[in-house]
Amino acid sequence: MTSLTPDSAPAPVVHRGPVTSASYSITVRLTADGDPASVGRIATAVGNAGGAVTAIDVVESRPDGLTVDVTCSAADAEHSEEVVAALDAVDHVHVRKVSDRTFLLHLGGKLEVASKVPLKTRDDLSMAYTPGVARVCLALAEHPEDVRRLTIKGNTVAVVTDGSAVLGLGDIGPGASMPVMEGKAALFKRFGDIDAWPIALDTQDVDEIVRTVELIAPGFGGINLEDISAPRCFEIEARLREKLDIPVFHDDQHGTAICVLAALRNALRVVEKQLTDVAIVVAGGGAAGTAIVTLLLEAGATNVLVWDREGILSPDDDRLTPAKLDLARRTNPACRRGELPDALQGADVFIGVSAANVIQADVLAGMAERAVVFPMANPTPDVDPVRARQYAAVVASGRSDLPNQINNVLAFPGVFRGLLDARAKEIRPGMLLAAADALAAVVGDDQLNANYIIPSVFDPAVAQAVAHAVEESARAEPGATADVPGDAD
Repeated sequence: MTSLTPDSAPAPVVHRGPVTSASYSITVRLTADGDPASVGRIATAVGNAGGAVTAIDVVESRPDGLTVDVTCSAADAEHSEEVVAALDAVDHVHVRKVSDRTFLLHLGGKLEVASKVPLKTRDDLSMAYTPGVARVCLALAEHPEDVRRLTIKGNTVAVVTDGSAVLGLGDIGPGASMPVMEGKAALFKRFGDIDAWPIALDTQDVDEIVRTVELIAPGFGGINLEDISAPRCFEIEARLREKLDIPVFHDDQHGTAICVLAALRNALRVVEKQLTDVAIVVAGGGAAGTAIVTLLLEAGATNVLVWDREGILSPDDDRLTPAKLDLARRTNPACRRGELPDALQGADVFIGVSAANVIQADVLAGMAERAVVFPMANPTPDVDPVRARQYAAVVASGRSDLPNQINNVLAFPGVFRGLLDARAKEIRPGMLLAAADALAAVVGDDQLNANYIIPSVFDPAVAQAVAHAVEESARAEPGATADVPGDAD
């Protein structure tokens, strides 16, 4: 429970972002006098402070007054405090306690382990545990190919992080990363019916991470690398893919790339342009940017520039790291130089995976007509997506409170569902392209418009379509799947 100390004066009306968000939702317990108009004054105070009331619940009613819980959403943490101050400034109203609903949701964590089998009798115990379990262990020792079928391995993914690049928060460490990893595991279960578990490692040493994952891999059917900073994440993924016989998927790279390609395919349908013809600018040459560029090139894009803190990445720039130099060689053979506004002049598409507010919206005026803009930096986009709509025909972002949310949950549950069902040993580019095409196809011609280029994360067709496409692609790739053992007796 988190308390906010209200200011002594009412908060002024401040013009903030376009919407409030449930992620900054608070419940304020108030005492008010017996005046019937008190509740109306409370709701008005929240509205005047720019908040949105979602519930007002009477906790206790007495002849001399009320105790009320007011639940409302704000734009950010500072705004929450202003809403509380506005409530405390209402005549005959006293703020007793403020609870942050997001923190309350995380109390005790978001995951639990539940048994799939009954354990009510001696017979249950004798089969699920000793002595019956020994028979299964001996069978697996003799036929290890059955491990995926007779244990949780066939439906379990390790979500592995070192906490070095968590969301847009940076290197906050393994402990602080756990809420994100728990959330990821919860999404695996909700959208892919996959049992995933957060593995937060207290090391950033590449050798230690690779060896640790290698050691725990026998208990998992797949590895989801998460929030590991570039360029180490590239080496970790490459080495694990070489060593392991289960798929290794870096969601910050490949999940993002799948969703971006799917959204871009549909956005280009809206503006009637072709991927092979458009000029694309990607802001951010880290893990996500590199994977997006790689998949775009694989899909047929021919004109891509990448911008990062060094400027437009150019092959003749000796400041670049080896990873960025490789990216520059694949995208900028003409050795163009300049900053992000220079790159955007005449461009058809802007994809942002860099940092908050790297450009102002008016810079987008220099783009081509009917431009497509995807500012996806998290939690604050690269450019204000609402203001970007003044200059672009199609805008998408990572925000859940705006149309066209590009969210990795659209990809990774279905991708892993397909990989696990196919008993895939690895992930290949064709599987990523198949996932992107399947995701794009969920939006039919009768649904497609500038505000709907990507389906809702709650659309049940999404995970099914992606899983089916990935499974088919995996089975069609020679050597990509494990031999499927025969049915057990």
